[in-house]
Amino acid sequence: MAIPFSSLLLAFYFLSLTSAKISTLVGINYGQLGNNLPPPPDSVDLIKSLNAQIVKIYDVNPQILKSLNNSDIKVSVMVPNDLIINISSNQNLADHWVRTNILPFYPQIKIRYLLVGNEIISSTGNQTWISLVPAMRRIKRSLKTYGIHKVKVGTSSAMDVLQSSFPPSNGTFRADISDRVMKPMLQFLNRTKSFFFLDVYPFFPWASDPVNIKLDYALFESKNITYSDPGSGLTYTNLFDQMVDSVIFAMKRLGYPDIRIFIAETGWPNGGDYDQIGANIHNAAVYNRNIVKRVTAKPPVGTPARPGWVLPTIIFSLYNENQKPGLGTERHFGLLYPNRSAVYEMDLSGKTPEADFKPLPAAETNEPYKGKIWCMVSRGANKSEVAGALAWACLQGNKTCEPIQKGGPCYEPDSLIRHASFAFSSYWAQFRKVGGTCYFNGLATQTIKDPNYGKCKFPSVTLQG
Repeated sequence: MAIPFSSLLLAFYFLSLTSAKISTLVGINYGQLGNNLPPPPDSVDLIKSLNAQIVKIYDVNPQILKSLNNSDIKVSVMVPNDLIINISSNQNLADHWVRTNILPFYPQIKIRYLLVGNEIISSTGNQTWISLVPAMRRIKRSLKTYGIHKVKVGTSSAMDVLQSSFPPSNGTFRADISDRVMKPMLQFLNRTKSFFFLDVYPFFPWASDPVNIKLDYALFESKNITYSDPGSGLTYTNLFDQMVDSVIFAMKRLGYPDIRIFIAETGWPNGGDYDQIGANIHNAAVYNRNIVKRVTAKPPVGTPARPGWVLPTIIFSLYNENQKPGLGTERHFGLLYPNRSAVYEMDLSGKTPEADFKPLPAAETNEPYKGKIWCMVSRGANKSEVAGALAWACLQGNKTCEPIQKGGPCYEPDSLIRHASFAFSSYWAQFRKVGGTCYFNGLATQTIKDPNYGKCKFPSVTLQG
């Protein structure tokens, strides 16, 4: 049946209104895994100075929420992963959680998104996976019970929900979660007109294969690098679009082609360990400024699979958080240092021309480091914690601490810090290839300064580049 042209114009008008309403929705993730972060009222002032329109927190911190009172900033809050199983089977618990954590702050605080868990496929067991959608349903029911209608319920997913992501048209959810988790979740999101909240980090696939994936392609800087998807015929000019579209095709495969995507996290690290390529202030600024420019463009750009679609986006993160575990990059995603100063200038509204920003430092880590790296005790580390970590490290691997035993070449001088540094280096040298890190709960740091002395030779990681 032919659709009258006037009806098409009307539909386009309403689509334009909807797009305009959220086309510039760009914000910041406010993580709290640091022991040196400014208090919430100061942090909210800093968030406003960045021109953020939305802030996402990973809990329902009442101090943060109170600091957002009567502001225009939209807010995303989160049910912690460890409550999902219990909430999934207990409506009273869901009601209690909403009554305690949402009701006191709504509507004076613009809570608009409620995420049930954070990357649960990546970080929890399969019992939580199958409890996810029942928990989402119960939370949605609780919101309705208390007359809260403006809050979209969802959950954030990392790219590891996919079994296949390349080419994008081959995007497929993992077999172990496709029918049990993803299909019912998509059904829920479709029914409630919510979003698929997706965490997208082009840094990681690029850093794992910097030879075949060009840095400019990952940073939205490529002028003549394109990729043509043989399955769809679509042409890609950047890695971000490829990653997003692979999820869109995966949803389409399960029968849900139109669920909106919300970028719950994206960003680029401004620093990292010596053995991590491309993590620097220059690249972080270029990536984040480019993604903001892209998602605030008018009319909306969308992606090759969904041209013109609005893509709300939240940058990760507000601060460099010194207590995040894992590789060094994990502690270096912030737009700000904990002392409130900017790592680099940033305007989340996308309105500041590039020429108005100060020049960026050179990108010094775009080539792999070549040489030896040691893992040493961090300056100022708590000595009792260091002693515990030393004891643990010595129990791992093969003769990890033999040279620091009495009579060994590294026993003298008999120093806790020297012995622990040896143990940390020895552990890391043995286990780096299977995921061991030079972190030790924040007690250790990498160095390229040779710690060897006399007959004492510290094990090292040697990078060939």
